[in-house]
Amino acid sequence: MKKIAIITGVIAALFLTNCNTKKIEKEEATKYIVTNPIKIDTCFTKQYVTQIKSVRNIEIRAQEKGYLQKIYVDEGQFVKAGQLLFQIMPTAFQAELLKAQAEAKGAEIELQNTKILADKKIVSRNEQALAMAKLEQARAEVSLAKLHLSFTEIRAPFSGTIDRIPLKLGSLVDEGALLTSLSDNSQMFAYFNVSEPEYLNYQTDVKDRGETKVGLLLANDQLFKYQGNVEVIESEFNSETGNISFRARFANSDKLLKNGETGEIQMVVPQHNALLIPQKATYEIQDKKYVFVVDKKNVVKSREITITGEMPDLYVVKNGITVNDKILLEGVQKVKEDDKIQYNYQKPQEVMDHLKLRAE
Repeated sequence: MKKIAIITGVIAALFLTNCNTKKIEKEEATKYIVTNPIKIDTCFTKQYVTQIKSVRNIEIRAQEKGYLQKIYVDEGQFVKAGQLLFQIMPTAFQAELLKAQAEAKGAEIELQNTKILADKKIVSRNEQALAMAKLEQARAEVSLAKLHLSFTEIRAPFSGTIDRIPLKLGSLVDEGALLTSLSDNSQMFAYFNVSEPEYLNYQTDVKDRGETKVGLLLANDQLFKYQGNVEVIESEFNSETGNISFRARFANSDKLLKNGETGEIQMVVPQHNALLIPQKATYEIQDKKYVFVVDKKNVVKSREITITGEMPDLYVVKNGITVNDKILLEGVQKVKEDDKIQYNYQKPQEVMDHLKLRAE
C-alpha cells in the first residue's frame, strides 16, 4: 500500500509540474511584440498607372472619293517614309488633268496670237493682258488637276508600322474615309498623372539633381529593360483630380511597346519626415489596410491607415497613426478587436534591422 501511495504521489507531482510548465509556456507564447512607427527622411519607388503612346501615330485617310484599286501593304507591316500604301482609281482624275492641259495649251496659243496682233496695233495691249490672265488660270487648273491626281496615291508620311486596314479592294472610298493608321514606334511616350505634393517634391528634390530616370513595369509584371526619361510636364493641373500629367520617353529598339499599351511607371519619390511601418504589421480588408494599435490598458484597437508609398518590407503611411502610437508588430492574424494582451516592446530601429515581410 505504501508503494502504491508513493507512486501515486509521484505521478500527481509530475502531472502538476507538467501543467504548470504548459501554463508558463502558454503565457509566454501569448506575449506579443509591439513597436512604434518611425519618422525619417527617405525615398521610395512610387508606381503610377501609365498609357503608352507612339511618338507619332496618325490616321491615314482618303483625300479623294473613288474606288480602292490597290492595297500595297498589309496590317502590321513596317513601311518607309514615302512608300506607296494605297491607290484610288485615278481614271477620272487623269481625264481632268488631260482636259486642263489641253485648255492651257489653247490659252497659250491664244496669247501668242493676241501678242502678234497687239504688236501690229490691231488689238489693244489690254487684250494681250486678258489673254495672259486666261493662260495663268489654265495653268492653275493644270496644277490643281495634278494635285487631285496625286491624291489617288496614298503614301506613308513617315516610317512606321501599319495598323488595321478596314476597307477591302474595290470598296467605294469617300473623301476623308479611314484607310489605316500609322505608328512610329521607334520611341514611345508614357503619360502618367502625379499629385500636387509629389509634383512639388519632384521639382525641388529630383529635377534639380537631374534624377529624371523612371522605370516601366509592363502588364505581365516584367520590368522593361530600358529606363525612360521624364522630359515634359503639362502646364496646368486637372481641376477635378488635382493631378498634373508627366510624359516620359522610352527607347523601343526591340519594338516591344505598342501604341495604346498600358503599364506602371516606377519613379523614385523623395519623402521628408516619412512615417514608416513594417508591412507585416498590417492586414487588409476589402482593399483597405489596417493596423492594431495598443492603448494604455493593453487593449488592441483596429485602425485604418492610408498608404502613400511602398519600399521593401515597409509602408509609407499618410494618415491613420502617429509616431506615438504603439502598434502590434507580430500576431496581427491571432488577435481580435478589444483583446487585452501582454507584450514586449521593441524599438523601431531594431525592428527595421530585422524585418520579415510576412506577418506571423
